[in-house]
Amino acid sequence: MLKRILVVDDDEMNLKRTKMILSKCYSVLLAESGEEALKILDSEKVDLILLDIAMPKMNGIETFEHIKNRPDEIPVIFLTASGYEDDVLSAINLGAVNYLKKPFYPQELLKRVAKEFTKK
Repeated sequence: MLKRILVVDDDEMNLKRTKMILSKCYSVLLAESGEEALKILDSEKVDLILLDIAMPKMNGIETFEHIKNRPDEIPVIFLTASGYEDDVLSAINLGAVNYLKKPFYPQELLKRVAKEFTKK
């Protein structure tokens, strides 16, 4: 059975591009907001989350705090276009397993995702 990845990003093109890259090897679920991601997590088993930091309403850091309160421990890789080092440091300090700066190369995304799945 394919590993399931939830990609959370408010940009539709980023979602489509990321799904296109990952869907050759993984089952991919998409969410356009933190709120939508949390609803998906209520009903779906997910092995990894790719989470954008800068989103309206509930940003990635806030979404991650909600995810951390859940009983299942799901690794999170942050995707960020932010040039602010503080954003990345906040994410790592909260327990994110990695981050990737947007725009990213497809092979770099695949490498970081595969790294998480080989840890288990």
